[in-house]
Amino acid sequence: MRRREFITMLGGASVVWSLAAGAQQSERMRGIGVLMNLAADDPEGQARLAALLEGLSELGWADGKNVRIDARWAAAKAALYRTYAEELIALAPDAIVTSTTPGAAAMQQATRTVIFVIVLDPVAAGFVFNLARPGGNITGFALYEYGISAKWLELLKQIAPNVSRVAVIRDPSLVSGVGQLAAIQAVAPSFGVELSPCATLAR
Repeated sequence: MRRREFITMLGGASVVWSLAAGAQQSERMRGIGVLMNLAADDPEGQARLAALLEGLSELGWADGKNVRIDARWAAAKAALYRTYAEELIALAPDAIVTSTTPGAAAMQQATRTVIFVIVLDPVAAGFVFNLARPGGNITGFALYEYGISAKWLELLKQIAPNVSRVAVIRDPSLVSGVGQLAAIQAVAPSFGVELSPCATLAR
């Protein structure tokens, strides 16, 4: 993901709205908790955090001046997601930003506004009621819309027009895979393609 795209997502209106919601009531330092899926020494993770800080700065929020950023790094470890989620919730920040499905799941019990990114299917994962009206205190950005899965089949037919049988390799343990497969199955007849779903487990 390009840095500018990450700024747009994380430094956008969702975070700022959460901070500004009570700004007229108090001039106190606002707080943002950040739960990253990467390790603290991961260059990509540092670039993402820097992008968040830059995006907030462009909107008038400076770390240590009028907002405090508390970041935790889960390094894709389930135990760390839980531990750091509890730590951040205990700090009672005005908003919490988290990435990936495990991060969002760990933050579901937060009482503050939670903004997620890099989540494939927030509806199937139970984070939001639907994309138009998320409900609750959690919202964010889906990684992509399932319709793109159907586009993969379309592109395949453009590359190899004579293809009539297609294997779809998927991990049945992934909730998001159900939606992806359904999107492909819905358009397969229109392309004259017979699908053969092949289950495999990621290692």
